[in-house]
Amino acid sequence: MDQALTRGSRLLAIGGVASVLFGVGALVWPGITLAVLVALFGAFVLVVGGLTLVYALEMASQHVGHWVPMAVSGVFGIAIGAFTFFRPGITALALLYTIAAWAILTGVLEIAAGVGFTGQVKGAWALWLGGLASVAFGFIIALQPASGLLTIVWLIGIYAIALGVTRMFYAYQIQRGKDAVKTAIKSFQEPVPTGTR
Repeated sequence: MDQALTRGSRLLAIGGVASVLFGVGALVWPGITLAVLVALFGAFVLVVGGLTLVYALEMASQHVGHWVPMAVSGVFGIAIGAFTFFRPGITALALLYTIAAWAILTGVLEIAAGVGFTGQVKGAWALWLGGLASVAFGFIIALQPASGLLTIVWLIGIYAIALGVTRMFYAYQIQRGKDAVKTAIKSFQEPVPTGTR
């Protein structure tokens, strides 16, 4: 179990670092073109989605009850990332709504996963707080379709950094409090059916 928790926390941390790097890159590259933004966003979501899915599978191996929303979030992220990455001709408006949909659904699923550990694992609030930020970000950009590309880039950059920081903090808390996490895992494990005599 210790190895699974260590691997899981590292995957979350790597995803957080990727988010921060993407966010910083978006903020320091004000002249970014739509084509480059699409490619970067697609690659970013593919990486984060893949790491989230692997993390969920690591937790599933320990029968953790909150792994399902994380797995769905990972699969959805991979699908959205592939869609944007392999559609270089996507329009700015289509990209905007794609990002909004990804952020809202991912946020809802992370809230569900984070709430599942609230009160069980120290720092679990960081996961659902990141989910709330995702939902808020998704609605903000969905309701501002007339925003210019520069505004969208800044919003994406700030959001990615916030997402990355909350994920790294949550990963740190998991690594730091393995005993508490193991206790939480036991409370979420499905009861083992007793054999019939």
